[in-house]
Amino acid sequence: MHNTVFEDLLRALGDHWIAGTDEAGRGPMAGPLVVAAVMLPPGYTHPDIDDSKKLSAKKREALFDVITQDAISFCIQVIEPEVIDRINIYEASRRGMTDCLRALDPVPQAVLTDAMRLYESDWREISLIKGDHKSITIAAASILAKVYRDRLMDQYDAIYPMYGFAKHKGYVTKAHKEALSKYGPCPIHRRSYRPVQEALHAQLSLFEET
Repeated sequence: MHNTVFEDLLRALGDHWIAGTDEAGRGPMAGPLVVAAVMLPPGYTHPDIDDSKKLSAKKREALFDVITQDAISFCIQVIEPEVIDRINIYEASRRGMTDCLRALDPVPQAVLTDAMRLYESDWREISLIKGDHKSITIAAASILAKVYRDRLMDQYDAIYPMYGFAKHKGYVTKAHKEALSKYGPCPIHRRSYRPVQEALHAQLSLFEET
């Protein structure tokens, strides 16, 4: 991806330190939310950096190393399921992104997000629909978040092998719903998500019948 239009525009406005932020794991019913923020060197391009969902797992893994080596600064934050259940997924995303951006060194003067408003006054903010297609900086953040979360879900698969986390990464699939119905929720299932609530109610009904 060579799309640096918005980065170039912000630098023309006088913002030298520009960061992009994105997340992985808003939709799954199990596992953490992972948020990343990245600041790339001015004028940085790379032909393979693109929306993480368009890349193979092997390509994402290779680009993870490239981005972390080439970035001026980056931050990755993990928000656990119990936090998501307590404050909701949108607020967890917003807080995680804000915390990641503030952890960058230097602190950004401008921020690019993927259709996510942070409502912060510490920097100029541009929210882009399909931002990971339009900005190399957001795309880089999406890759870091996706790879880091996938690695975590592979680790959870070893702890809870009956759910198949290595395959579906916690997303709602037929196999995942069947495992949830059979075994009930495990500690990393999000209790505020409807399929998990339904499984908990089903378990409770069984206890009430005995």
